[in-house]
Amino acid sequence: MSEDDRVTLRQIFDEDAELYDRARPAYPPELFDALAELAGIGPGRRVLEIGCGTGQATLPLAERGCEIVAVELGPAMARVARRNLAAFPSAEVVTAAFEDWPLPERPFDAVVSATAFHWIDPAVRVAKSAAALRPGGALATIATHHVAGGTADFFAAVQDCYERFDPATPPGLRPSAAADIPHDGAEIDASDRFGPAAFHRCEWDVPYTTAQYVDVLNTYSGHRALPPDDRAGLLDCVTALIDGRHGGHIVKRYMAELRVARRVA
Repeated sequence: MSEDDRVTLRQIFDEDAELYDRARPAYPPELFDALAELAGIGPGRRVLEIGCGTGQATLPLAERGCEIVAVELGPAMARVARRNLAAFPSAEVVTAAFEDWPLPERPFDAVVSATAFHWIDPAVRVAKSAAALRPGGALATIATHHVAGGTADFFAAVQDCYERFDPATPPGLRPSAAADIPHDGAEIDASDRFGPAAFHRCEWDVPYTTAQYVDVLNTYSGHRALPPDDRAGLLDCVTALIDGRHGGHIVKRYMAELRVARRVA
């Protein structure tokens, strides 16, 4: 992804925050159990969350008793997150770009970023996360992957829709098996601010009706960035495929990889 694409695409999520909040799947509880174990997150822990969106990961952290400052680029996303976290006065949502946000003097026990760290400037994200942490504090990132499984026939056939309406689609693209996706530890290994990363993975299936799946596609920045006619054609093609061959229902498999590293310098 080019720098221009990263800057442009990360702002698109804010176009329909209510849809994002409604359509995006929740993370499985197992992921937060692993986060608590690997990053020491629990009651009274001070957590900085980068890119909270509408609070899909923030709410489970708040329910575990964390004191949270969540930094979110999109004003509309931040408003929905504040609404979702209204019952938790210890969770604060700040509207800002993480790259520009001045770090508070008091350090954090953990920095968490769920399916958002890759949108942060790679020249800034690891070093600034380290600066936000106390010595021994944890940087915990979650990467979400679309992996093989679920309604496999649909995900093979839908490739034709993408090749027809999105010219950037690689020919013959298929979801990878979870076991074939390598651990993403390169930037942590390259930093002298953190020790070795520990990883935890979990997979889960999400059932969708046709309308629900179209909704979730409309939350992806790459889909929203397509020219209107191409996006409409793609979504019509997806709709016809689910309704015509799969009775209006499919299942999608996700894999989340949690990466946790401790600050050493």
